[in-house]
Amino acid sequence: MEEPSARSALESERVSASDRVHTLRTELAWLAGDSDDANGDDEHDPEGSTVAFERARVAALLTDAESNLKDLDWALTKLEAGSYSVCEVCGREIARERLEALPATRSCVVCATATHDS
Repeated sequence: MEEPSARSALESERVSASDRVHTLRTELAWLAGDSDDANGDDEHDPEGSTVAFERARVAALLTDAESNLKDLDWALTKLEAGSYSVCEVCGREIARERLEALPATRSCVVCATATHDS
């Protein structure tokens, strides 16, 4: 992937990821406030999930979104250093198609597959 298009893709992904983190933090804060107002027996609500479940779900989504944001920041740093498309595991070039699909990836397909097969 050429540097200008890589930078554009990473910056665009970063804006989206940052917006997602902000939205999830807001939702988590709202849920924390909502649980203060809820009665202690939300476990028996037949109409939906509990406040505690929703809070845990949003917290997990927030953790993933924050991790993605850090990965995008890392990728931008690697782009500046000239090593954006280099696999961290084997040192080979990461395919352009993989970088287009997963802009913050750290490994080539071969290494990613080997890691998941173990």
